[in-house]
Amino acid sequence: MGDPSSFSTLTIHSTSPFTGSMRTRPRWHGSRQNGEWIASADVSGTVRIWGTHNDHVLKKEFKVLSGRIDDLQWSPDGMRIVASGDGKGKSLVRAFMWDSGTNVGEFGGHSRRVLSCAFKPTRPFHIVTCGEDFLVNIYEGPPFKFKLSHRDHSNFVNCVRFSPDGSKFITVSSDKKGIIFDGKSGEKIGELSSEDDHKGSIYAVSWSPDSKQVLTVSADKTAKVWDISEDCSWKLKKTLTCSGSGGVDDILVGCLWQNDHLVTVSLGGTISMFSASNLEKAPDQLSGHMKNITSLAVLKSDPKCILSSSYDGLIVKWVQGLGYSGKLQRKENSQIKCFAAAEEEIVTSGFDNKVIIFHTSSLSFSFGYVRSIMSYVFLLMLLLFRIWRISLHGDQCEDGDSVDIGSQPKDLSLALLSPELALITTDSGVVMLHGKKVVSTINLGFAVTASAVAPDGSEAIIGGQDGKLHIYCITGDTVKEEAVLEKHRGAITVIRYSPDFSMFASGDVNREAIVWDLVSREVKLKNMLYHTARINCLAWSPNSSMVATGSLDNCVIIYEVDKPASSHVTIKGAHLGGVYGLAFTDDYSVVTSGEDACDRVCKLTPQ
Repeated sequence: MGDPSSFSTLTIHSTSPFTGSMRTRPRWHGSRQNGEWIASADVSGTVRIWGTHNDHVLKKEFKVLSGRIDDLQWSPDGMRIVASGDGKGKSLVRAFMWDSGTNVGEFGGHSRRVLSCAFKPTRPFHIVTCGEDFLVNIYEGPPFKFKLSHRDHSNFVNCVRFSPDGSKFITVSSDKKGIIFDGKSGEKIGELSSEDDHKGSIYAVSWSPDSKQVLTVSADKTAKVWDISEDCSWKLKKTLTCSGSGGVDDILVGCLWQNDHLVTVSLGGTISMFSASNLEKAPDQLSGHMKNITSLAVLKSDPKCILSSSYDGLIVKWVQGLGYSGKLQRKENSQIKCFAAAEEEIVTSGFDNKVIIFHTSSLSFSFGYVRSIMSYVFLLMLLLFRIWRISLHGDQCEDGDSVDIGSQPKDLSLALLSPELALITTDSGVVMLHGKKVVSTINLGFAVTASAVAPDGSEAIIGGQDGKLHIYCITGDTVKEEAVLEKHRGAITVIRYSPDFSMFASGDVNREAIVWDLVSREVKLKNMLYHTARINCLAWSPNSSMVATGSLDNCVIIYEVDKPASSHVTIKGAHLGGVYGLAFTDDYSVVTSGEDACDRVCKLTPQ
């Protein structure tokens, strides 16, 4: 690794959540290390080894432990891997050859989950482990066998790391202590200063490249840089803090000292990068979603600005080409199902049957040290059982009032040219919301599954459980059915009008999408049957020439309206677990989101 701010995303495990145990295998070429292979681990006890170049080919896969893996490390010669975690009996630590999976030692001595492990980077090789039984165990080899054990900590020992020169190793614990041991003999030689110690559990530690300093992170939401003297005493150099919400999500649980970069990771998933050569400099921050993303939207006034919402109630702003740009901070952090973007305010819908209208101080965008202004944004969101309409000016939102719509909302659509009008669908009908007022509640007499309202608010299309599309004319606070379309063979899941208002597209649970001509109401593009599972989402390109569909089969398929469906382009494996959000930022850039809690931007090449 060089610059931690440069990264790519890979889908490498089918088990979620990923434990965060990932290490680069050092492959020596003369005097230079070249990370050729990467090992990663997950909660199922599986280790995968895959390439760092080209297609990131999966080289090997081993079932290492019967429970979750909490830590793993390569040996300094790149020939062995040690992994630790949870399991049955004595199977809490395992060291094995990277290419064959053959065991290279026995690791008895622990009675509870082993939270961390470390390989001594110089000969003679040692492996040190620590865990929930308060023990620090040392093994020598290979083949590795038990050498000695320490019980100097009085609580869980969360992390152990050797210094790069192999002369020392350090352990940190929930007892707020850090202890240094001799790398060769294993004897205790130093301890964290009690005067400047952390005020909470210490979860992780990392050494500087010159083995003279360490970085620690703690439940007290701080990171500390320590100077390690010749006699192995600790002296605090700097306490580092990161901006955040002030809640438990700000607890720091991981850290890395990589060249000049000090990297910390919070419980809420925020990565902060400090400069080791300039500790006074504010950190760069990266963040994102921790739960599956349920929907996303692109701002019409700024197509490079992308908003995505996840099931846990988090809304994140992204800027195409720059990445993460902030989180929407809300006083009431309720679960989100979906939302749409237009101008001037936010409307949300939730599970308490209410519409809530917010004004300036309720919500704010928190951008850490990368701040920007979102002017006049309007969001429409399904959030718990309530509908929220929130005015957003700059990075602040107004306080809100609630309106009870009388039934649980299933879908929500916004008239983009007349954003005061919102159409909320329920199990058996629709609710029309104009501004902050419910103007009508209409029972349609059939099971409703999806809806879309025309940009000018003059028409609505309602999809049913029976696969039929009902087209209604909207006049004032009433709707009148004008036509019923019956080409689908399964319940309708999504409906979207084209930007030029000449077409609309619909998708169903039977993996089929159809493009319709709005005036004639005839099928314009058929045989869109290339998914293998239900269609979850759909989006049009700004010029209305292409339509993209996202599915439970993990794929995105892009069709050109004026070409046969067979000429489609497929983005395979877009999101593990399914694609749930789609939007175009321009005619050849499509944004996708899904169950894997990732947003991705794909560039299309014109044919």
